[in-house]
Amino acid sequence: MRLAKLSPGIVREAVTRALEEDMPWGDVTTDTLIPARLACTARYIAKDSGVLAGLDLAEAAMAALDGEVMFRIHVADGEEFDRGTVLASVEGRAASVLRAERVSLNFLQRLSGTATLTRRFVDAVAGTEANITDTRKTTPGLRALEKYAVRAGGGQNHRFGLSDGVLIKDNHLAAMRGLGAGFREAVAVARGGAPHTMGIEVEVESVAEAVEAAEAGADIVLLDNMSTEDMRRAVEQVAGRAVLEASGDVSLETVGAVARTGVDLISIGRLTHSAPAVDISLDIEIRAGA
Repeated sequence: MRLAKLSPGIVREAVTRALEEDMPWGDVTTDTLIPARLACTARYIAKDSGVLAGLDLAEAAMAALDGEVMFRIHVADGEEFDRGTVLASVEGRAASVLRAERVSLNFLQRLSGTATLTRRFVDAVAGTEANITDTRKTTPGLRALEKYAVRAGGGQNHRFGLSDGVLIKDNHLAAMRGLGAGFREAVAVARGGAPHTMGIEVEVESVAEAVEAAEAGADIVLLDNMSTEDMRRAVEQVAGRAVLEASGDVSLETVGAVARTGVDLISIGRLTHSAPAVDISLDIEIRAGA
């Protein structure tokens, strides 16, 4: 499936914030040492294997400082690469490349880390019907970027924010129970108040609650921190009346067993909150005659 690109506005805003953070009053080192017209070529080189994400941001960081820098892509976002692969290259003023170096690498390394970890989870459930999805456990201000990286890795996006869907969690239910209401009443109230295009998801902690939520009319039932045996029983007893999502401390070692229970979705917070960055360097060479 074709990877949908980040919107130009999101890219521009993220890059602008990052550059302002990194050089609020200029780059003292480069401004002092590097002649303005000195030209260079530079290559983004993978020091690890992985899955690429973030090229639009790396290119935009260069362009924001110097519209004459030429950026060439050699590996596309969403593609796997090996250690030593040249991912992209640039040509232009050395001073411009140096000023944008860290910001461009930060985006590439971190987003590629998320894409790479996502791909490992996707590969681990290959041959099952389960789909890997992310959560809202993202870096504040970078959610759109990190969820893009999940898609680059072959995963799916859960809701982007609280405005995008109804998810009745344990604390919502605790509040409702304080009012004398249960699953059925909570689902009915949500169904009546939310737009008709939105599904209703309910978080449960037992097989009995999963059945109760499905019978109450929930479209999606989130099986929170349940054992694989209980997940399997929930799949059997809900019997297709609702989409079943597994969540809670799922690792690469356990995700295969979770997928084989028959759940439809497996949501994993560590895709965005704990993915290790991929090691990528930018190697600069001064052009002959520059």
